[in-house]
Amino acid sequence: MNMLYKKILLSNIFLLSIFSAFPQDVPSLIQKVKSKIEQVNSYEADGTMKTNVSFLKVPQARVRIYFKKPDKLKIKNENGISLIPKSILGIGLNSLLKGNFTALDAGSDLINNNKVKVIKLIPVDDNAEIVLSTIYIDEAHLVILKARITTKENGTYEIEMNYGKYMDYALPDKVTCTFSIKDYKLPKGVTLDYDDGSKKRSDKKLQDTRGKVEIIYAAYEINKIIPDAIF
Repeated sequence: MNMLYKKILLSNIFLLSIFSAFPQDVPSLIQKVKSKIEQVNSYEADGTMKTNVSFLKVPQARVRIYFKKPDKLKIKNENGISLIPKSILGIGLNSLLKGNFTALDAGSDLINNNKVKVIKLIPVDDNAEIVLSTIYIDEAHLVILKARITTKENGTYEIEMNYGKYMDYALPDKVTCTFSIKDYKLPKGVTLDYDDGSKKRSDKKLQDTRGKVEIIYAAYEINKIIPDAIF
């Protein structure tokens, strides 16, 4: 190898290393995350759901969750009813990346000391339920670590995902969602018992209260046939 050729080769390697260090452009990054999520056509999952609202008595429950493309979702709760809408549970975050939206680069942030890309998604459709989403993407693993979602019906809520052995499918081992009680509409006919034994709580108390739901997944069965009758 002559000296001139060696210098050219080293220069090219140096330039390549510089360009590869540049952050990915937003549309390309979103497409990569979306492609990873879309590997999953269906799944069944067992897990444990904990609901934490300071003045509500909500027991921990075992749940079984069913998902099937494009948007079928079923949550079976051993206690019979879930207090939180399915959308807030953070399952099926791929729905955030569907449809037409404007994606804005919002810089970077840190989650658990990991640098993440922050992107704001604004739906083109004025009638969409989701008004604004802010997603935090782990660029190295192409997964969404956090999302802050503003909706018309259920206010603003935040979802955090922790990944483990199912990261290759963009399926979390743990999902934690926080939300404001005052913005949440309880299902019709649901009566709640409060920790103080009463059936009512003042509006002021509701305004000051945040709720948290946590689902820890024990196992997934991915891309299995799930009958439509399940849903």
